[in-house]
Amino acid sequence: MPQRPDYNRDSLNSAANTFANIPLVDLVAQYESIREELDEAIASVVQAGRFIGGHQVQAFADDFASFCQVAHCVPCANGTDALEIALSVLGIGKGDEVIVPAFTFVATLEAVVSVGATPVLCDIDPNRFTIDPQRVKNLITSKTKAILPVHLFGQMAAMDDLISLAKSSGLHLIEDAAQAHDATYKGKMAGSMGDISTYSFFPGKNLGAYGDAGAILTNNEAWHIKSLKLANHGRIAKYDHETIGRNSRMDTLQAAVLSVKLKHLTDWTKKRHALAIRYTILLSGIEGLVLPNTFEDGQSAWHLYVVRIKNGSRDDFRKYLQEHGIETGIHYPIALSKLKVTTEQLKIVTNCYEAELAAAEVVSLPLYPELTEQMQDYICHHIISFF
Repeated sequence: MPQRPDYNRDSLNSAANTFANIPLVDLVAQYESIREELDEAIASVVQAGRFIGGHQVQAFADDFASFCQVAHCVPCANGTDALEIALSVLGIGKGDEVIVPAFTFVATLEAVVSVGATPVLCDIDPNRFTIDPQRVKNLITSKTKAILPVHLFGQMAAMDDLISLAKSSGLHLIEDAAQAHDATYKGKMAGSMGDISTYSFFPGKNLGAYGDAGAILTNNEAWHIKSLKLANHGRIAKYDHETIGRNSRMDTLQAAVLSVKLKHLTDWTKKRHALAIRYTILLSGIEGLVLPNTFEDGQSAWHLYVVRIKNGSRDDFRKYLQEHGIETGIHYPIALSKLKVTTEQLKIVTNCYEAELAAAEVVSLPLYPELTEQMQDYICHHIISFF
């Protein structure tokens, strides 16, 4: 681990007096960096007047499938819909169990419940924050139909172990890659390793729309066609409805925005990676502050730079930074195993120690391509000062 460079008093004072406000995410700064391209793309959609099903939707689908190294991409309205449709495509429903991580956004659990299946909460590997394959193995029953790992904070789950486990147990593997745009595992892109995979393009994602949007990825032609139908009222051709579907189409404006941003995603990922390395160098060796891990088996997309604050001082830490104009986040403050919807509505009672401990300790620091080194120095100065 690189050692934290020594600051001298002058550099600390300089950093301390530089910035009054640093947001957790700055979408305005991102827009300004590619304003002309985005304005032109949006104007072309408005001028054409084709807001649903414009050619930009298929163009984005083709480009994103190629980027993720898969055969097919089905754009849809949001990441939660993508999960629900993917589960339905695989025939998962009432009486089936799906193993999901206990530390993730609630949409993963919601999607399983929405198709009538039962979510089985699995604890996480505390080093990756992703589902623990060994614990997954212990949860498989005759009712289990799928494993649904979430690649969290930009870090992919331990996919080799999960793929092996799914194959040996005859289970589907569904990747929730909503936080892993441009992440890799042993050279393979997030979303390319599962039987079927899903993405969210929520505005704050590494590849974000200007509203809600999502996508389903697969190499299976039959699942691709079924996904297309389910996302568009059960049809392929206009008014030729073959099954009961839903309205979950990506609109043309979002597709146009995403196509512009996709061209910049690789460069943005490189900038995120450089900033993450710099955080790690500047903040290493501080007692009570646990930094995120990196792994030789893959490259994180660094959707978030998530530290752990020990000794119950997280609230004080966040308050201190907020007083100095530094916004932080908590992803996520309550593990799924402790949510009221889980314990009270779904009547699921289970303990997931690592997920619950993470929920009590994690803090997300500002991280986005437009974050400057000077802004990062200011953040690190105040983190060091707090400890």
